[in-house]
This record gives sequence, structure tokens and C-alpha cells, in this order.
Amino acid sequence: MTILLFAMLGVFIFMMFRRNKKTQQQQAKLQSQFAPGVDVMTSFGLFGRIVSMDDAENKVVLELSPGNLATVHRQAVTKIVEPVEEAPVDVPDDASSLTAADADAPASVETPEETLKRLNDEGKKDN
Repeated sequence: MTILLFAMLGVFIFMMFRRNKKTQQQQAKLQSQFAPGVDVMTSFGLFGRIVSMDDAENKVVLELSPGNLATVHRQAVTKIVEPVEEAPVDVPDDASSLTAADADAPASVETPEETLKRLNDEGKKDN
């Protein structure tokens, strides 16, 4: 029983060190991709573009919006934000193609009496 307990403890410690090592490798890979002009997100949800980096003091200057700069610790930058490419929308030069689709659909014409009946019936359903 004691051997089983020590084995489980050993597996737990091994998994803990393995996870820490994997996290450190991912962080090192991310840190190597930092360069001025890269869009990033900090650990506290602040988005910005890297303006400059100071490796000696582990500081990164982020441009949050034009003219607004913030200095954060290098480890606070946790994610590189990839730009989202939007699919181009095909816009016709004229509006004729927009009305052509509507011409195929049958227009439902409702008489004033049918409209009153429909509106009165809807009011009865609510009560």
C-alpha cells in the first residue's frame, strides 16, 4: 500500500514538472515572436501594438490607440493577435441586380378587410 502511495506521489510530481516545462516553452516561443509592429494582448485584456522593447528591464511599450502609449512588463504580454481577414463582399455597380431577385418573388396583396381581420385575430390570441 505504501509503495502505491509513493508511486502516485511520484507520478503527480512528474506531471506537475512536465506541465511547468511545457508552459515555459510556450512562453519562450511567444516571447521570441515579439517585435515592434506586432499586435498583442496583455494578461489583463489590454490590446495594443508593440512600439519598442527594453530587454534589459523587461519592459514593452504598447500603443493602445494613436498617441496613447502604455509601458507594461514583458511577461504581461500573453498573446499575439492575428489580424482577421474579412471575405470580400461582391457589390454590383448598379442596383438592377438587387431588384431582379425581388421581381421573381410573388407579391402578396392583402385587402384592407383581410388586414383588419388579421390584426383583430392577433389581438385575441394575446388575451
